[in-house]
Amino acid sequence: MHHLRFRQVHLDFHTSPIIPGIGQSFNKEEWQETLKKGHVNSITLFAKCHHGWHYHLTKVGRMHPNLGFDLLREQFDACKELDINVPIYLSAGLDDAMLDEHPEWQNVFVDSRNLSASVSSPLHSGFHHVCFNSPYTDYLVRQIRETLTLFPNCNGIFLDIISQPDCCCVHCMKVMRDHGWNPLNADDRRKCMNYALERYYQMTTNCVTSFNPDMPIFHNSGHVTPGRRDLLSKYFSHLELESLPTGGWGYDHFPLSAKYVHTLDFDFLGMTGKFHTTWGEFGGFKHPNALRYECDAMLAYGAKCSIGDQLHPSGKLDESTYELIGEAYADVEKKEAWCDNVKNVAEIGLLIAEGVNDDHPRNCPGDVGAGRILLEGHFLFDVIDAEADFSKYRLLILPNNVKIDSTLRNRLASYVAAGGKLLLSGSSGLDANGKFLFDVGAECEGLSPFRPDYACLNQAIGPDCVHTPMVMYLPSTRIKVTDGIKLGDVYDPYFNRTDHQHFCSHQHTPYRPTPSGYAAAVRKGNIMYLAHPVFSIYYGWGSVPMAEYARKAIRYLLGEPEIITNLPSTARLTLMEQPEEHRYVLHLLYASTVNRGSGGNIEGVQTRGSIEVIEDLLPLHDVKVDIRPRREIKKVTLAPEGTGVLFNVDSSGRLNFKLERFTCHQMVVLEY
Repeated sequence: MHHLRFRQVHLDFHTSPIIPGIGQSFNKEEWQETLKKGHVNSITLFAKCHHGWHYHLTKVGRMHPNLGFDLLREQFDACKELDINVPIYLSAGLDDAMLDEHPEWQNVFVDSRNLSASVSSPLHSGFHHVCFNSPYTDYLVRQIRETLTLFPNCNGIFLDIISQPDCCCVHCMKVMRDHGWNPLNADDRRKCMNYALERYYQMTTNCVTSFNPDMPIFHNSGHVTPGRRDLLSKYFSHLELESLPTGGWGYDHFPLSAKYVHTLDFDFLGMTGKFHTTWGEFGGFKHPNALRYECDAMLAYGAKCSIGDQLHPSGKLDESTYELIGEAYADVEKKEAWCDNVKNVAEIGLLIAEGVNDDHPRNCPGDVGAGRILLEGHFLFDVIDAEADFSKYRLLILPNNVKIDSTLRNRLASYVAAGGKLLLSGSSGLDANGKFLFDVGAECEGLSPFRPDYACLNQAIGPDCVHTPMVMYLPSTRIKVTDGIKLGDVYDPYFNRTDHQHFCSHQHTPYRPTPSGYAAAVRKGNIMYLAHPVFSIYYGWGSVPMAEYARKAIRYLLGEPEIITNLPSTARLTLMEQPEEHRYVLHLLYASTVNRGSGGNIEGVQTRGSIEVIEDLLPLHDVKVDIRPRREIKKVTLAPEGTGVLFNVDSSGRLNFKLERFTCHQMVVLEY
């Protein structure tokens, strides 16, 4: 397994050919001093950018027309003198310079609606996507080989924009003809897309490993897709989780991605940015407290750190940026000893639709909603796919719309038979005919015709603040309890809001005074089923009582959790183990996020909309933690301070302690 350093910068350098004076302000001593002030010990430098230009002397590619010397060589050697690692970046999926010469290598979209802001038509500003079924991939391999020949002691190859859109270029049409695939059939076009991606992965990875079997390689798609272990194990040496919270990913994306990657055998980086918004924002800065929190979050979730920056065309590193990075990385440097070679401790496995079903997209509402529920409830959990070892977990959660084939059904049945617990919701646990795959103590009669309907939940799982029917924004599955325990009733509205006669008040038709006869939730033994897609509802509407309902349902089925705390729902908690050091490290993390900015057109400029930002880091006081450790704990201390913490072990073996206060991030070390 490739072992990563903790303090990396990903230095973008996508530079237009009409900008003059490229690299003219590069100064070796200034460059080195700036990186030292930033506490940087690894930096990804550019061989070739999205515009298609190289920043070194090249016989294969096209050197930037306004660059008069080997900039990458100067940057590279300056870093190596300081023992700073240098992975080298090549844009793989975008290359405007080469597409100007070979427009037939460009992706031809089947549907123009697939165009995005960063992959543009000729009529708009933006990059253009290559097709990996075209000879471009052979050209890319020659570029990689040249880069490795020129820089054999680099610390890896980073290849970017690895995707193959739905394409009908001449090369894809030939591939489909050769394989007997119908280009008018969406499934056959998907086969062609996968063929192109596999071709890319094989050719590029073989190029790197044939040059040096130990050379690290990473293929970036902006997201690590759960369930594609076949790709990861064959073609990746490590993982870099691109996740700029203010750049479109949000603050929930990285924790859930990290919790999946922890179940795999990879060292990995979290990747945020110094920008207020996203990549390419010259002069954009987030507050230092935000960057500090994001780096601490990477440590808390078991990752090394990477901060995205973009170098000015002049070649001079921005002073304010590296003061910002240096403040965050000085803090990281003090904490590294407690954050390396760690394993996530989990008692719940979140089996997500994205990790099971090929047709489920990234950011599936049920997956994300369930992840938020678990993060806010301070549960110890992993995000898992269908290949995971289920026996590691006391409880498995399948949120809303996980499609279960016969193999997965048998594995889940064996897990339950061995004492494991299973929480299902929405269509998870139903077969193609809408019947239960497991004995949940109820019968299914299809989807409710009402939207919305209402749920009145029993005290065991209902929110403490609500004792009457609560609106459920998405339809329920109609279930009638047989020999299970009914945990609540569904109340139907008088009618659906449909036309000028069928409506009442401003929004929802009120519920009928008597229950519908259908159950809102049921439990039989170790299996619980929630009739509504609760996790998607929480993702979409953010109802606090809905979150409390979901958290109480989880605790009711799980039993007493390993950790109980009085942290607010906005705080985060993880428990890592360092087996070689004979210790657990409990991470407590807290920042208050607020939404700033608004959508719309302001004086002719289209804004990015509301952005979740961090400015203030407020302390938390009197934080109580009650934990059932898996080993006998001998000593509890704060890290990196080294201060001892008084703790008590009660008659049931639970260890508890209290922290007077902490700000942003506190590590608590439990030695065994």
